[in-house]
Amino acid sequence: MTLHFAVGQAHALNGREASLQATHQALNRLGPVTPTFGMVFASHQYQARDVVSGISGLLGDTPIIGMSSPVGITNEGAHPNSVVIALMAGDVQAETHWIPGFAQSAREAGAKLMKTVIDHKDYRALFFFADGFNGDADQLCNAIPNVTFPLAGALSSGDMHTGHSYQMAGPQTGGGALTAAFLRGNFRVGIGVAHGWNPVGAQFRVTRSRGFWLRTLDGKPASETYARLFGYPARDWAFPPLSHLARLYPLGVEQGDQMTIRSPIRVEADGSFRMNAPVRDGTDAYLLVGSRVSCENAAHSAAQQALKALDGAKPVFAFVMVDLAWEMLLKSHPGAEVAALREIFGSALPMAGGYSLGQIVPGKMPVPQLLNQHIVVVAFGEDS
Repeated sequence: MTLHFAVGQAHALNGREASLQATHQALNRLGPVTPTFGMVFASHQYQARDVVSGISGLLGDTPIIGMSSPVGITNEGAHPNSVVIALMAGDVQAETHWIPGFAQSAREAGAKLMKTVIDHKDYRALFFFADGFNGDADQLCNAIPNVTFPLAGALSSGDMHTGHSYQMAGPQTGGGALTAAFLRGNFRVGIGVAHGWNPVGAQFRVTRSRGFWLRTLDGKPASETYARLFGYPARDWAFPPLSHLARLYPLGVEQGDQMTIRSPIRVEADGSFRMNAPVRDGTDAYLLVGSRVSCENAAHSAAQQALKALDGAKPVFAFVMVDLAWEMLLKSHPGAEVAALREIFGSALPMAGGYSLGQIVPGKMPVPQLLNQHIVVVAFGEDS
């Protein structure tokens, strides 16, 4: 059975109208076949219930998962304040799950997800979204070890001022949750991962960190360290735009024999950095800086990795998750990473995705790994 993919995108005054228009467009492009699964990326400026209402009005009980993203991605470019929906049909079946309580205990949410993995051995892929402002994604990764099929996840982004985001699974939606889709069928999945940030020479020691809050670097409040480097007063880093722009300048943290990127979500009034993953005391960290060219090269690399992992299968769709820092960095060149992906995939391949506060992919260890500042490309393929 052939695989079918189609993507719709729309911007409107409210979430219901935007989701209706996007879904209608995707259905028209899909043709006479019946969709069996869908993924949604909707602006946090829309009410989640309105988005779900518009989609279910046209798709009924078709399995759907989704998350909030300030900007949606298609093969046509980046779309601010919009709804993007990707529909799949043919030899692909989905089982979706809504798991509340991720914000309270990511470990328990992950354990519930893992129980489904244990109960069913014939899955071909797992995709999931979790709250990017609340919940410990590292705990989630540790709770889902030894998954033997491809997986990819993202942490939803949204209002950086209020910390509001939402997740979706069928008719259910809200914040603080984990939503997942297990896929079966006759298809292949190839995953590519890369980032465009590099060390610039500044090195620090994490001297005090508690939970998600990185409080001091080299014995001084984290904002004072950044103030010394960039020239803005330390007190200004606690307020927009600097409190959010700190994400453009993440830390490269030594973990074993590799460097892991950890990015601030915001700067608090006391000068500490609110991270979405803990950073241990005593860790060496390096200031990282990104550029348009390095991000475009990273997009090329991720797409090429995904194609190679398809092992000769014909690519028919690409699911793309990009860190929110890319959207900030490429503000004057919106969609530059999409253009880079098109250079590898061609302009006709359907693509859909959004910007996230974190990305989760298979790791070298038995557990998945949480990433910041990366682009993740998931290519679906079918045998020629």
